[in-house]
Amino acid sequence: MRRGQDQITYDRVMAIIEQEHVRFVNLEFIDVIGMAKCVTIPVEQFPECLQHGKWFDGSSLEGFARIAESDMYLFPDLSTFTVLPSELQPLADGSEGDIVARVICNVHTPDGESFDGDPRAILMQTLDMARSLGYEFRVSPELEFFLLRFENQVPTPLRNDRGGYFDLSTDLATALRRRMASALQHMGFTIETSHHEVAEGQHELDFEGSEALHIADGLMTAKYVIKAIAARNELYATFLPKPFYGINGSGLHIHQQLVDVKTGRNAFVDESAEYGLSEIGRRFIAGQLAHARAMCAILAPLVNSYKRLVHGFEAPIFVNWGRVNRQALIRVPRLSTDPQASMRVELRCTDPSCNPYLALAVMLRSGLDGIQRKLELPAPMDENLFLQEEQERLRRRARLLPATLGEALDGLREDPLIREALGDSIYEGFIDAKSIEWIEYRQHVHAWELDRYLPVF
Repeated sequence: MRRGQDQITYDRVMAIIEQEHVRFVNLEFIDVIGMAKCVTIPVEQFPECLQHGKWFDGSSLEGFARIAESDMYLFPDLSTFTVLPSELQPLADGSEGDIVARVICNVHTPDGESFDGDPRAILMQTLDMARSLGYEFRVSPELEFFLLRFENQVPTPLRNDRGGYFDLSTDLATALRRRMASALQHMGFTIETSHHEVAEGQHELDFEGSEALHIADGLMTAKYVIKAIAARNELYATFLPKPFYGINGSGLHIHQQLVDVKTGRNAFVDESAEYGLSEIGRRFIAGQLAHARAMCAILAPLVNSYKRLVHGFEAPIFVNWGRVNRQALIRVPRLSTDPQASMRVELRCTDPSCNPYLALAVMLRSGLDGIQRKLELPAPMDENLFLQEEQERLRRRARLLPATLGEALDGLREDPLIREALGDSIYEGFIDAKSIEWIEYRQHVHAWELDRYLPVF
């Protein structure tokens, strides 16, 4: 029996279904490695699905469930229900009779329990832990991607999309960026700004800060929305971290805040302290630095991710923090006239190929560990001090981030807290999938090796 707010939400959703003539509902979820998945049902089955879930075979998804645990059920989170915008409808004209809505689902076992291999459940559990300590985790990500056209099977930026950072232009890519932002707004996610990025063909959408679960849902949604709108215009959108040699890759910089649930105030703010950063904020950063090498496997999960994390492209390579340092792993931007809103901690190693639920879960758990263990924050490494002798000594002593996926997986195996944050099912599924990926890469003979060595040896 539904009561209170649940009944209000149910009534609202059913009214939308009737008003918009919805015929099908996409039941969306995400697998361990971060790929969005979907089961589509006729709208007539939706009420039954809300009561009893919709069965699917979990063993068919990579890293999701063992064969012996294959029966899984999707239970919709009605707060995520929305009719797809016209550009994502099956027919370009969105003709009546084919209207599709979507709802994000939680995965349950046959006995009705939350499945411990569901990445969304892992994030929700971590957020519950934060609330038990008195905090809400709010984040605002910067999602970078490339828009490409294939010319003679070679991925190439649009001919008139040769802009740089913040360049103003009126080409197709700029118009598409506005349509992508508009579609996400329609689906309940506020895009604060959008702009051209540094590289040719590279673009960025910045989400307005919100509660972490909502943002994770938004990032999952954004990746298929952006790809679908690009495809409708005969373009290809890629979230590959480093698609081209010698130019900047695509990151997913994530600005973080802890908000005190009792006062509603930013727990990272202490205007009387250095940098305006409170003791809670300093310990939160220290926790993320302590677990950075293990987190990297989750935050930068592809072989290709480590082609981005190299010197010279405003990407971090050290386990460090700073303020005016675009290569810092963690950056604390300067406060504005509104310290409560502007104080945030920006993590810069994450890339858009990650599973957003797992990424935010391990980021939060690491920060909370720093708070709980009262970890001390090391001295910052700021770019404008790099030439000073003392700062150079600090730099030489700094730990390096993993240089390869193999190193990142080793770091993950050595960190019991990150394993605990993921849970055994997610941890084992992720390690298995990514170890196979790393072994296959190591065994493959690449074109660079043939070009470099074959004429000589």
